[in-house]
Amino acid sequence: MEQYFSATQKMEQEVMFPSLLRGVFLQQEGAAPDAGGHTDLYEHYQLLRSIKPMVEKGLASVTDQSQTDADANTSSDDDTMDPQLEERLSHHLAGLQQVLTHLTRDTNALTRRYSQILEQISPSEGQPSW
Repeated sequence: MEQYFSATQKMEQEVMFPSLLRGVFLQQEGAAPDAGGHTDLYEHYQLLRSIKPMVEKGLASVTDQSQTDADANTSSDDDTMDPQLEERLSHHLAGLQQVLTHLTRDTNALTRRYSQILEQISPSEGQPSW
């Protein structure tokens, strides 16, 4: 999760002009451009930015919920534990880890592509900038 938050923070710091991402499509290395996909990097950027608060809020609500559950469990001794609870939790955590890994990869790729775009449009170092 830390990698995800680090990647999104870096993206937000580096992408100063998101409009430069309009009409630019991410091409995986060694793969042909995705002709069926109509989502440009600008849309990906907007999506990644909108997901971050949801992840943060979800993490906070999970923390709040676990504190509430801990208080409830200490007050009632007759609660029974679900025998499959550990298996279900493991399954959900594995899914969350896959999603966060995917989002981190997409965020890093978008940030790299944005840097490439800036390099292409900025004047070379040997030329005056006027």
